[in-house]
Amino acid sequence: MAAAETVALVLDEESPLPESAADVEELACRLRGHVSQLGLVVPPEAPVLRRAQQLASAGIPEGYMPSRVHLVRLAEATQDLIAAVQAHDVPPAKPVQRRRWWKPPINVLRGAVFALALACVVLAASVPRT
Repeated sequence: MAAAETVALVLDEESPLPESAADVEELACRLRGHVSQLGLVVPPEAPVLRRAQQLASAGIPEGYMPSRVHLVRLAEATQDLIAAVQAHDVPPAKPVQRRRWWKPPINVLRGAVFALALACVVLAASVPRT
């Protein structure tokens, strides 16, 4: 979904061309991220994937028109990659969720600290003095 929105920002007739080099760089970076995410779903030998990866790995050319042309080509390759994912009827990969650890309530922590401190006091009191 996000990849289609980014492609629409570049290819839609109503959206203007990026004005600055920073805008071009930001859009290219977003498209590169989408290519890498969609590349996990498409078979590695797919020509659509290879073309998109080649364009994503190429640097942005200097100059106003060459940079915009490269951005449009990268967006078209990303659009083809989206179509390939939809043609394979494979849902996009879900991000891996990290395991969340149980967070104890504050009173449990206070009780554990108190028990540890009490054990240290008892241990210190049981050591013979010299």
